[in-house]
Amino acid sequence: MDLGITGKVAVVSASTSGIGLGIAKALAAEGATVVISGRRESLAKEIAATIPGAIGIGVDLTSPTGPNDLIDAVEAMHDSIDILVLNSGGPKPGTAAALTDDDLTVAVNLLVRPQRQLIERVLPGMRERKWGRIIAVGSSGIVAPLSNLAASNIGRAALSGLLKTLANEVGADGVTCNMVLPGRIDTDRIQQLDSLAAERQGKAVEAVRDGSKAAIPVGRYGTIEEFGATAAFLASQQAAYITGSQIRVDGGLIPVY
Repeated sequence: MDLGITGKVAVVSASTSGIGLGIAKALAAEGATVVISGRRESLAKEIAATIPGAIGIGVDLTSPTGPNDLIDAVEAMHDSIDILVLNSGGPKPGTAAALTDDDLTVAVNLLVRPQRQLIERVLPGMRERKWGRIIAVGSSGIVAPLSNLAASNIGRAALSGLLKTLANEVGADGVTCNMVLPGRIDTDRIQQLDSLAAERQGKAVEAVRDGSKAAIPVGRYGTIEEFGATAAFLASQQAAYITGSQIRVDGGLIPVY
């Protein structure tokens, strides 16, 4: 299927590894010009050099000027940004009972503030051109809060509320806003969480991973390629009638529709 995004410019935040990189590669394979971004400029440029037509930009989106710096750099090379993928790392694990005001501030600064600023910069152009795709990487914790990830659950739920509200406002302008919710996608982040869980439970990491896989109906962790393909479809011309939605890529992990 031709997704109809050849020549579209796609900015993918936090895309030097994991899910972000999987999405960037999927979009590039469909002909989009992809912007690879991350804190380490040398790594972003190194990865971009392996993807035809890609651009590597180093930026810390959590800095006060980070989101504007990223968009300024892209706009210096391209007239428009057609696809915006909002991805980021998560805050540290912790329980709801132990949550502090500082933890909430960190969650917002990681998962809401930079994303809102990026949207603010690209949205006017999308609305003017009557075409745009905003896709956020969320978490299955939005549907069923994950234990020991209270700050992440709260921050990602806030981003979900922002995008759902925005989808209602800009749908008539040809701009769609959706979220893709990962379950246990095999990334460095999941490996880190598995290691922390193993330490907390006094188990071997493989035992923790085996237990997690047993709770997933398909019996395994997902791949970044599978996740990236889903996000790429939401960026497509064919997905023009999908907006305000959350698509789970979790192997059936969450036991509700």
